[in-house]
Amino acid sequence: MLFVNNNGTVLSSETPTIWAGNRAHLYGDGVFESIRIINGKPLNLENHVTRLLAGARAIHMRPSINYTVDFFESKICELCEKSAIDQGGRCRLSLDRISGGSYLPDANEALFYIEVYPYEVNYFELNARGLEIDIYQDIKLQKNPLSNYKTKMGLPYIMAALAAKQKGLDDFLITDARGQILESSSCNVFIISNGVLYTPGLEEGCLAGTMRMQIINLALANGIKVYESALLPQHLLAADEIILTNAIRGINWVGGYRTKRYQNNIARKLLVLLNSHWEQAI
Repeated sequence: MLFVNNNGTVLSSETPTIWAGNRAHLYGDGVFESIRIINGKPLNLENHVTRLLAGARAIHMRPSINYTVDFFESKICELCEKSAIDQGGRCRLSLDRISGGSYLPDANEALFYIEVYPYEVNYFELNARGLEIDIYQDIKLQKNPLSNYKTKMGLPYIMAALAAKQKGLDDFLITDARGQILESSSCNVFIISNGVLYTPGLEEGCLAGTMRMQIINLALANGIKVYESALLPQHLLAADEIILTNAIRGINWVGGYRTKRYQNNIARKLLVLLNSHWEQAI
């Protein structure tokens, strides 16, 4: 049996756990983090909590001063233990604005909600088959003050994921109105040419992914050059590799974009570095 923590109340996930009037349910009024669990412990929690609190403040919520890394670590570990997750898992940590009001909230205090799930492996692994991708055309992302945070306004990503499935693809890349590639439906994007990583800069309006940050830091620490720059569709055709990154899956390599095929040499090297980093850290 799995359990959730609704603002301090631990409940079985097999029963209703979200109260009526929850503003995240009604209006998407909240922020969240997806966190990987290895050996029953949350990874990279400091960076996740930092982004979570920054996102909450960006939407004018007032998080409690008690919402520290240690506070959330204890709550997540408690849920993992109670849910018998002592190896691989994933966690979703949310901050939602307190109930009350309609589009104009009555108050701006934040409530937390934590859920945990088992994950099939206790390490990061590379996908055996390269992903097949294309570019999503129906909805464009717009740069705004919330672009770098994980808010609960997820419909553009849902629509892109559904459209990719309809096309028999694994994912779609999403662009802005100028045609610059920002993200996929669930990941940050890197292209690799001549051993150099290129990824959209945060100022372009992409998500400030925690795994994105880890990959950049690991690459630089191991002599792999990284540049933040605008990515256009023509750059996909010139790339040797494309990787998609997020906190849960780590690194996914792309096998093909339309008729273009890709390698995964740097992806495999980065995966080894990523697993080695967390083996030493845990």
